[in-house]
Amino acid sequence: SYAFNKSHSTCYAYIAYQTAFLKAHYPAEYMAAVLSNNMKDIKKITFFMEECRRMGVEVLGPDVNESFYKFSVNKDNAVRFGMGAIKGVGKSAVQTIVEHRKKDGEYKSIFDLAKRIDLRAANKKAFEGLAYAGAFDNLGNVHRAQYFHQTDGSEQSFIEKILKYASRYQENKNSAQVSLFGDASEVQIPEPVVPPCEPWHNMKTLKAEKEVVGLFLSAHPLDDFKLEMKHYCNTDLRAFSNLDQFVNKELSIAGVVTDVNHKVSKNGKGFATFTLEDYKDSHEFWIFGEDYLKYRHYLIIDHFIHLKVKPTQYINRETGEPGRIRMQYLSFKQLQDVIPEFSKKIQLKINIEKVTDEIIKGINEVFDKYQGKVPIEILLIDYDQNINLKAQSKSKRLDINAELLSQLQQLDLKYKLN
Repeated sequence: SYAFNKSHSTCYAYIAYQTAFLKAHYPAEYMAAVLSNNMKDIKKITFFMEECRRMGVEVLGPDVNESFYKFSVNKDNAVRFGMGAIKGVGKSAVQTIVEHRKKDGEYKSIFDLAKRIDLRAANKKAFEGLAYAGAFDNLGNVHRAQYFHQTDGSEQSFIEKILKYASRYQENKNSAQVSLFGDASEVQIPEPVVPPCEPWHNMKTLKAEKEVVGLFLSAHPLDDFKLEMKHYCNTDLRAFSNLDQFVNKELSIAGVVTDVNHKVSKNGKGFATFTLEDYKDSHEFWIFGEDYLKYRHYLIIDHFIHLKVKPTQYINRETGEPGRIRMQYLSFKQLQDVIPEFSKKIQLKINIEKVTDEIIKGINEVFDKYQGKVPIEILLIDYDQNINLKAQSKSKRLDINAELLSQLQQLDLKYKLN
């Protein structure tokens, strides 16, 4: 007989099968559809971008010569970011860009694009959003900083000059002036000169992306600190969304400071709130009293820091019930100082079968190049005989840094930091 739950479970099972099939056999197309369906929810976009990385599906930033309003899949089977997900870029702006690209081919330069599209649909705000997000990066040799640069004595940015030039060009073209000989004549309007200026540093570029898209697209500010986070962090910021399971446990985390507010309490004592962001999440921390006085110089926007904290649950004196969980700050460090300061010993694991004159020469060269104070332990492993032999170097010590660890990886040597 009819049962509501049975009929619905059948439908959902069928849909689950369909979506699983699509994700397995058309991963890029499936993820592009999922991303498009969540375009206005930045937390979901971030989650699904991470899922794309896990699946090995490449997600490329927006590009005026390839992107559409929603997320799409290009000829190389990579997901291309949708221009409609960029703040300030409306549907009409995307429509005119896509329409003229389909009609007359790809845009050859920023001037070519501005001349061809409907400037009533794509205004200054749309151009700025596209530039911040990197959608113009493949249009010639103009980097993002140049679009916003103002030459000496001029209050106009390069984007404003482009729009003014394109508007004059279109007005002249629409006037359809006819010469004495019956030929259509065009007044040649010179293109604005691309202003020379220094490119933005990596952090400014990424911040601009996040401002208009809500996440870092071309890279992540923490990409230079993957080794520090791998070896000296025991969790990530997702842990702070459910701290009950981490009460009285020491947590080591790292991230980039994205927001800071220094304040003064009613009794005149300073405190602060600061937001830390890593690859997985972001979290707002509060810091008071002696901790604030001791560590406030670390609280600078765009600085990379490493924290050791212990979530502590205080007991309500009146009721005896568990109260709020408060953060006990054990240490602050600049993230770039973590490896040299925390490294007490480095252990090299070497398979005895791979020991050759070339490997020994390479190890000696690395040891000589990166001399320092950290002790070296070599663990020789004979997998056939199941024998391990530890050897401590008495004459060699190392300066632990990212370059050294990279060289060890190039020699195909496994290492462990303590």
